[in-house]
Parts: sequence; C-alpha cells; structure tokens
Amino acid sequence: MVKTAAQRAIGSFCDYLKIEKGLAALTISAYESDLEQFSEFLNGRRRELLSARKEDVRAFLSRLFSDGVSDRSVARKLSALRHFYKYLLLDRMIQHDPTLDIESPRQWKVLPKSLAGGEIDSMIRSAAADDHSELSRALGQRDSAMLETLYAAGLRVSEVVNVKLEDLKLELGHILVQGKGDKERLVPIGRAAQDAIRVYMAEGRQKLAAGKISAFLFVRCGGGKLTRNRVWQMVSAASRSGRHASPHVLRHSCATHMVENGADLRTVQTILGHADVSTTQVYTHVALDRLKSVHRQFHPRGGSKKKIVMNAKIENLTADER
Repeated sequence: MVKTAAQRAIGSFCDYLKIEKGLAALTISAYESDLEQFSEFLNGRRRELLSARKEDVRAFLSRLFSDGVSDRSVARKLSALRHFYKYLLLDRMIQHDPTLDIESPRQWKVLPKSLAGGEIDSMIRSAAADDHSELSRALGQRDSAMLETLYAAGLRVSEVVNVKLEDLKLELGHILVQGKGDKERLVPIGRAAQDAIRVYMAEGRQKLAAGKISAFLFVRCGGGKLTRNRVWQMVSAASRSGRHASPHVLRHSCATHMVENGADLRTVQTILGHADVSTTQVYTHVALDRLKSVHRQFHPRGGSKKKIVMNAKIENLTADER
C-alpha cells in the first residue's frame, strides 16, 4: 500500500523522535496519534498536513474544546503540532509554520490533584487489609510496598513497573529509575517505603514468583511483569473508600507535600525527573494556596469579616472584662 505524503511525514518525524531525540515509545505513540487526528480533521476541510494554515490549527483547537476535551489535553496536542511543524520547517519540507503565534491553553491554571497524608495512609492500610490466605497476604504486601514506593519516590506508573531488583539499593535508601527518554536518575525512598519493600521481598515476592526467576522488583502471580493497567486498577481499588486516586495522583501528592514542607523546586524537579524546571513550577501554586490557607486560619486579619470584628471586640475589652 502506497503511503500518502502526510503518512510519510509523520513516519519520518516519529523516526526523528526515536533516533535523534531518544523519546520513549509511549511518548512517540502519543505524538503520532495527535498528528493523525489533526490529519483526519484536515481531510474534512480538503487540506493536507503539509499545507495546513494557521486558521486550520485554530479551527482544530476549537473543535477539540467544543467536544469537551480538557485544556491539558488540547495543550498536549498543540505541543505535538508545534514540534512536528518545527521539524518540517528545519527539514525544509514546508515554508511556513502554521502553529506560529498560536497561544497555548492556560493549562497552568489546572492545579494537579493531591491527597492528604491521612488519605494515603488509609490507601496503604486498605491494600494490605486482606490476609485471609497466603496469596492474598502476598498480594497485599506487594501492593502496600508499591503504594509506598509510588508516593515516596514520585514515580510514573511506567517507571514503577520497570524497576528491577538490581536497581534497588535498600541499604543506601534509593532506587535507580529509568525515566522518559531512557534517562536514569537516582531517587531516595524513605524509611516507610524501605520497610514495606523489605517485608514484601522477604515474604510476598517469593510467594508470587512461585519459584520462577524475574528481574523485576514488583511481580504478578507466577513471577511475570506487572502491566501498567494492573497498577492503575490496584491504586483505584485501594482508594475506593475515599477520594478516587491514580498513580499520577500519588506522584503529584509526593511533589505537593515536599513543596509544602519547604523543599526547593530544583530538588523536586530532580526527584520527579522533569527535563525543565518550568514543569515543576506548577507546585509553587499549590504551595501558595497552602500558605494562603494557613494565613487565613492564623493571622488576626486574615480571615472573614466576622472574625476581624470579633478580634476587634476582644481588643476593646478592659482587662477586668477579659
């Protein structure tokens, strides 16, 4: 089957992302999907990818918004188009970039969701609650250790399923993580995560592996590698009694709680594996909201008008009246 010019351009761009940029397969797949969606949209307007105009891009974004697509998803698709057309421009396959001067949706206003410390404790207890049988107990030990690791290290779900035994350095309190674009980083894990992993390694993992050898730290029944979907299901089930959570919510919770307790953005950036600190800066808004809340609660003039009036009345009391 003969490929169209659009298909050849997308294929060439994906090869560039893989070979020259070293991006992960999942990231490349997302770029490809976004470009194919835009290409289909253009076909309906009797246009092609290589001849798209600025008004085509704007119309595409408007269609996405009218279809109820979130700001964050629209921004990701626009980012894919920008990278694609920048590549085509540098490769002299086009003369003009149709994404130039198109403003990105204000996605930074959508703050990442995070859980309270008590909610995370409840999730971990829920994951380990069922110990009616040896298998259930082993699964509970694995899930508890995985939840502790996701929260302690702020890992992506793809990162936690790929942690290998050789990557774990419990005696040093850190793990080696393979992040986006195959970039490695050392991430510290706290005492709670270390203890949970030790229990899982000593008991649960041996039961689940059933005598089979596996290179991966977290395994499913029979010793096979866990899937991303299984981890999502586990986290969702553990949060059933409270607010719905996902592995990404635990990652956000890790970063949020660190910033709230005084961690600097560069440290959080390193732990999360963000390529650019601008990605991490969203957590400054989270910290600011926390500061405002504390200020409202404890500052004499930080609360409601009713609270200020009450403080004024107290100040006007004589010493005997007090």
